[in-house]
Amino acid sequence: MLHLQPSESFVITPEVESLTARALTYLRAGMALHFAGPPGVGKTRLSFHVAALLGSPVVLLHGDYELSTADLIGRDHGFSRSKVVDNYIHSVTKVKEEVRSDWIDNRLTVAVENGYTLIYDEFNRSRAEANNPLLSVLAEGILSLPKQRGGPSYLRVHPNFRILLTSNPEEYAGAHKAQDALLDRVITLYLDHYDRDTEVAIVVSRADVAPELARPIVDIVRTLRAENEGVRPTVRAAISIARAVAVANAKVAADDPVFRWACRDILSRDYARITRNGKTVSPPIIDDVVLDVVRGNRRRR
Repeated sequence: MLHLQPSESFVITPEVESLTARALTYLRAGMALHFAGPPGVGKTRLSFHVAALLGSPVVLLHGDYELSTADLIGRDHGFSRSKVVDNYIHSVTKVKEEVRSDWIDNRLTVAVENGYTLIYDEFNRSRAEANNPLLSVLAEGILSLPKQRGGPSYLRVHPNFRILLTSNPEEYAGAHKAQDALLDRVITLYLDHYDRDTEVAIVVSRADVAPELARPIVDIVRTLRAENEGVRPTVRAAISIARAVAVANAKVAADDPVFRWACRDILSRDYARITRNGKTVSPPIIDDVVLDVVRGNRRRR
């Protein structure tokens, strides 16, 4: 369980503020929220920010192919044995022995019972059937429980319970198709790459660099993203380049070798699969964009 506080380093721009306000409105109205979008657009970070503003304790769960329903609800966790020896009458000895299984609640049950906020990050990395308990929680406000737990066969959802889901597109490796029934029970906000001012502010904050250094790096990433369909370097790449340049005391300049190889190394991942005559085309493409941006030959995107 986490007790989150709003982070001073979290970047607030008009675009981020709008998303936050919409998310809080739905959550405070008792609706489940789902941030969908490609990797690197800040879905998880925004989820943490929104959850911190809600003010409730947070339970964090990461989607995984191996995840099962038991990982959401709970499971048996070994056995405990008790033994009572009654020798009240000297000539008679009674021995009573009991063996019972020990049940451990897992994260969904804990959040539902106590009214916590559940952040289920990349929930569609889990198989669809593993997420079935969410259906009754979101539709009927009831969590069905197995007999092994003991007590009632269901748990009513606490009125303060809230849930934030994040997901990557289905075509990405490791992602699964989510149930339509589940998506029908949530409010989905689609996140894409932020505007230029927001991305610059994020790089300044996360890499601890000056805006003058961050702007051309962001412009390089945004240009590559706009000009090459299917290749999507994210703000994460810009943060990494800025950090490398800063730690090496390098400059964002055409003749600075650190800056040039940092751009090639960090941005080439998306281009490595594009080849001509058996060779990757990434260095020439990246070099062309880098030189054009730092020399002012390309317009901002």
